[in-house]
Amino acid sequence: MTERKFFIDWVRVLAFFLLIFFHCTMPFVTFGWEIKDKSQSIGLSRLIWWLHQWRLPLLFFISGVGIHFSLRKRTVLSFAGERIVRLFIPLLFAMFFTIPSQVYFEWLQEGKVTSSYIDFYPRVWDMIPYPDGALTWSHMWFVVYLFVFCMLLLPMFLLFKIPVLNKLKNYIADKLSNPFTIVLLFVPLSVYYFTLYLQYPEQQSLLDDWFLFLFSLTFLFYGYILASSDKFWAVCGKYRFYSLTAVIVCIAFLFYRYWWNSNLPKQNNFDLYLYGIINSIHIWLIILTIIGFAKKHLNFSNRFLQYANEAVYPFYILHQTIIVAIGYYVVQMNIPVFFKIIILITSTFISIYFIYNNLIRPYILTRILYGLKPQKGKLKRA
Repeated sequence: MTERKFFIDWVRVLAFFLLIFFHCTMPFVTFGWEIKDKSQSIGLSRLIWWLHQWRLPLLFFISGVGIHFSLRKRTVLSFAGERIVRLFIPLLFAMFFTIPSQVYFEWLQEGKVTSSYIDFYPRVWDMIPYPDGALTWSHMWFVVYLFVFCMLLLPMFLLFKIPVLNKLKNYIADKLSNPFTIVLLFVPLSVYYFTLYLQYPEQQSLLDDWFLFLFSLTFLFYGYILASSDKFWAVCGKYRFYSLTAVIVCIAFLFYRYWWNSNLPKQNNFDLYLYGIINSIHIWLIILTIIGFAKKHLNFSNRFLQYANEAVYPFYILHQTIIVAIGYYVVQMNIPVFFKIIILITSTFISIYFIYNNLIRPYILTRILYGLKPQKGKLKRA
């Protein structure tokens, strides 16, 4: 357990970079978003809907794994302090200084504002929540939920610092990591579908968002518990082709019955129970599959991983704001959607890379504001 699991770093990096592709396609799908193109692709919408099912559960699971390894090296009190510095401070800064331009370009496209950004920006300090006002956490909802989860679970983290309870946690993790019992962890997820899915549709608002809240918290909890078991990682690797096969079957069924024509359950009946069971199995097994293949093929480090593992959080904080700002102009181009997406992805990566390397990475203040450790050495002071 002392050996670093580089494949976890790879999954984290690739999952966050997937978000950039995901959001670069959002102007061109049928779902609502900040910036929209006149042309919208149904085929792309189906792909994005599938990605939406598991991309955030995967990130919450990986976050839970990260919490486990983080708590092995520090006290619960220092962990809580670190979460405040690396989650809460970047969240506040993003809400007041990074995200508002998303609202500006959205309202500019909708005709709600015609003034310059300088004239628009003071509306953020009216402290009126979006959509009536300009204050929102937008894509940073993930950070909001992650921070709240960490704070809520502090008593549990403290209990598992007691040696006898820590041994109990490890014992439970090993028992759950049996190749048969590990699959059954989809059951609580299905229960959320049965009881909360219709009553609390996904809002990303923290309050009155019980389906997404408990669904995400469960994946974080799974990651935290299972990360302590070497048996879990071994099972993911050994049975990766079995889980992949099951995932493919689930995907085929879900598209056939529910997703191809956006025929999602709308009543508490057999259709809801079937959807909840199959989609829960699909989401859980796709996470196990990704972990399994990453363990087999990505358990190594290189210069790119070392760079990206640090850069990924500032990239996440910046990415949607950059996409919306550039996307406002890209969607006005009279070219095919495919080329618009290529331009948007390329220009987004280049822009974030430039901002990160020249404005965030070198300075202690900006490192803190974007969730990085304020390392000493060659860093400059802003």
